[in-house]
Amino acid sequence: MDAPAKTKKTLCIEDLRRKILTQEIEAGTYLDETELSEIYGMSRPPLRELLRQMAGEGYVILHENRGAQVVPMTHKSLHNFFVAAPMIYAATSHLAAENARPQQIERLKQAQIAFRAAIRSGDAAERALTNERFHAIIGEMSDNEYLLPSLRRLLIDHTRIGMTFYNPRRSNMAEPQALAVEQHDAFIALIEAGDATGAAELAVAHWELSRAQIESFVTPEAIRMPLGRAPGA
Repeated sequence: MDAPAKTKKTLCIEDLRRKILTQEIEAGTYLDETELSEIYGMSRPPLRELLRQMAGEGYVILHENRGAQVVPMTHKSLHNFFVAAPMIYAATSHLAAENARPQQIERLKQAQIAFRAAIRSGDAAERALTNERFHAIIGEMSDNEYLLPSLRRLLIDHTRIGMTFYNPRRSNMAEPQALAVEQHDAFIALIEAGDATGAAELAVAHWELSRAQIESFVTPEAIRMPLGRAPGA
């Protein structure tokens, strides 16, 4: 049975999320409602409803009289990212191993297949997006209404940063990417076995794998990505 056709609203929000995550729309950019209405064939009221939803998800900030701004990445927010990331990843992975359902584990395995394919293809955008999907499913497994919004917000910036340093043409990325694939396989095995302690420890090790790479791109000397203006600037 064929899946039902997606609505204009669904197509619009999926496309905007993807463009923000891949930095096709840069951090700090103000979105033009008139332009978006024309691109996606939507009137302004449903578009504004969609932008409110995206604000709740952490993709945009709504400013009075200025509209929606893609969430910037400031030095303050990146500092907070480094502080929060290992704690949030460890906590969600721990709970995922305790609460995962069989159908969720199967979805995680399918996400890993897509992640492997993205690594083989050398497509940086697909690599970042499939990695985001993998960890988002782990977040869903945690079944915690307090942690999940934090994880989703964390993954937005982690994916955007990943678009900068996961460059398949960089020779020094081959080994970390191979290890990331292996660690994803280990996540699946630990969650399937219900090993909460092991999953949490692996989450910290998995974070450490990318931390040094991220740090090299968020120092003033090595910055490679648009941070955007702070909210309201």
